[in-house]
Amino acid sequence: MPQTFSIVFFAVIAAVLLFQLYNVLGKKVGRQPEDNAQKAKSAKTAILAPGLPKSVDGKGQQGPVMDPALAAAISGLKERDPAFDPARFVEGARQAYETIIRAYARGDREALRPLLTDKVMASFDAGISQRELAGTVETVELVSPARADIELATVEDNLAKARVRFLAEVRSTVTQDGGESHTTERRTAEVWTFERKLGANDPNWSLARVEAATA
Repeated sequence: MPQTFSIVFFAVIAAVLLFQLYNVLGKKVGRQPEDNAQKAKSAKTAILAPGLPKSVDGKGQQGPVMDPALAAAISGLKERDPAFDPARFVEGARQAYETIIRAYARGDREALRPLLTDKVMASFDAGISQRELAGTVETVELVSPARADIELATVEDNLAKARVRFLAEVRSTVTQDGGESHTTERRTAEVWTFERKLGANDPNWSLARVEAATA
């Protein structure tokens, strides 16, 4: 019996020592191989064409880097306007797109005026007036956030111009004068050209042209 007790006692001691040894050796101390791999992955992401524009789909997701020709054009614009941030510009253009199509649908001239050039404002105003004369009311909803991709950025004299391609799924409800409503959903593809004068007090871009595009 004493011999059996000694064996059990030493077995317990051994188990305790093994547990403490595991606590020490089982912990990751210092830099691990997987840490180096993660660091390399992060570094690769960070140096992937810094400052070049990405496409933005409204969910914060970014698409592929733009082609070298566009990158060179944007570099030329940044030389004239160092504050130009391509990614921020594309996100701002997407927000302007959504604001403008909603404001135009409800006939909100005051919301449109600061976002459009005089020429585009005159065209939009004519369209709103035509709807008002017909007694129709329209509301527009975006089925999902619009996708925006910058296609061109140039400077002509002191006028900066940027073309942005928008893809969107739009739900439109038109109510006739008699009270009958009709709702349609469609996929739209358009290229909008924004412009602003370099050195002007107003840093905002204005919509200068709208063109149909292929999806």
